[in-house]
Amino acid sequence: MNILLSVDRATDVASPSDATLQGWVRHTLIQTASLPEPTPELSIRITDNDEAAELNQTYRAKAGPTNVLSFPADLPTETGSGLLGDLVICAPLVQLEAAQQQKSEEAHWAHLVIHGVLHLLGHDHQISAEAKKMEALESDLLGHLGFPNPYDPEQPPEGLAT
Repeated sequence: MNILLSVDRATDVASPSDATLQGWVRHTLIQTASLPEPTPELSIRITDNDEAAELNQTYRAKAGPTNVLSFPADLPTETGSGLLGDLVICAPLVQLEAAQQQKSEEAHWAHLVIHGVLHLLGHDHQISAEAKKMEALESDLLGHLGFPNPYDPEQPPEGLAT
């Protein structure tokens, strides 16, 4: 399956390769049977704390940076577009949270990408029942990739944004 993925890095903080990011996106789309026609398309902007804080304030009215923001395209079906939307991930915050939660940065990156893509596909966690369903799906997707369950009660919460 082809995916049109645009990755824009607006920070010097290390982040996964484009190929790795694309692999996580592809895995999420295949495993959730969410393969829009034509080719699925999305962008990922990897940013710093200042830009993440500005976007979080502008779009969520919340102060400070957040780890991931999702901007679904929400186009009418009749457009025939495979555009899913955009993700913004704050690289310094991913590093900090991974260290605080004593997990690998790679596992945290994978979780945030999967979490964001699920939002682009219409999943949400505002209601408890939806949150449980989304968390179970994330845990399953990450498990298939060999990553631990990020919602394990032995681990501190990750505080994911939308």
